Amino acid sequence: MRTVIASVVLVFSSLLLLAEANPVSGVAKEILPRQQKNLVAAAEAMPAEQYDFKPTPEQMSFAHLVIHIAESNDYLCAKIGDVPEPKSAEAKESDGKEALVTRLKASFDFCSSALAKLEDSKLGDTIDFFGGRQVPRAYALFALTNDWADHYAAAAMYLRLKGILPPTAKKK
Repeated sequence: MRTVIASVVLVFSSLLLLAEANPVSGVAKEILPRQQKNLVAAAEAMPAEQYDFKPTPEQMSFAHLVIHIAESNDYLCAKIGDVPEPKSAEAKESDGKEALVTRLKASFDFCSSALAKLEDSKLGDTIDFFGGRQVPRAYALFALTNDWADHYAAAAMYLRLKGILPPTAKKK
């Protein structure tokens, strides 16, 4: 009986995916809330007095990492959604934790808005990208989801070096 139920669920799930008009952009839209939650939680977990922390002198400070995430979100989501980047005041490492967390949250709000407009039929459109390169819009979408994973890994490492358990390592 379990095999029959599992088979029915698998077939039904497959049909839902086939019926989805925008499976690629739909997945990115599903990933966004989880990454937003984790990255914002990581930024909130680092004590304000540790925002200037650098694991080594060559690495960016935690504050710089938070700024980088926000700026990356704005740039990539504008490219993906074919909308202008938000007109935010330039964030500085000296702005402090509260302002930088607010800036990070705003960048995710912008991404939510920009991705809402995305349809898979536009993923093949050519866009201007870093260095004047021409790439398909899908390139920016994949860069965005890769960046979220990379940025969270970096933030988690900074937190662990300060003896702080990253958000995804905490028991629910």
